[in-house]
Amino acid sequence: MKNPFQPGDQKIFITEVKSHQLAEFDSGMVHPVYSTFALGKDVEWACRLFVLEMREPEQDEEGVGSFLSIQHEYPAPLGSIVTITATLKSVIGREVVCSWIAEANGHQIASGEQIQKIIRKSAFDALLHSIIPQK
Repeated sequence: MKNPFQPGDQKIFITEVKSHQLAEFDSGMVHPVYSTFALGKDVEWACRLFVLEMREPEQDEEGVGSFLSIQHEYPAPLGSIVTITATLKSVIGREVVCSWIAEANGHQIASGEQIQKIIRKSAFDALLHSIIPQK
């Protein structure tokens, strides 16, 4: 693992709210706005932008999410352009801690924290193999 970053460094991910990201369940549409679960996926990606430059695939390294908090504060309707700004808080050992904010339509729509760990992919694959039933 390498770390070219300092606390306070930022990564930005910009996305448009699409129909598959709306707050909808099997029972139907709840609200025609960016769902918290879709936001969570996009936040994971925004924070992963740090990990992509820190992991060393040739050393069998990969990132795995271990924590995500979301304070969803304001709606973002279909078609909204959402900017997610991930800020590196710390790197402790192999743990990458980011805070983040999401903004759209002139409002902060959400904020929180996300943690990923950089691990050996082979060790994670072995763990999965041990807990997934073999057919």
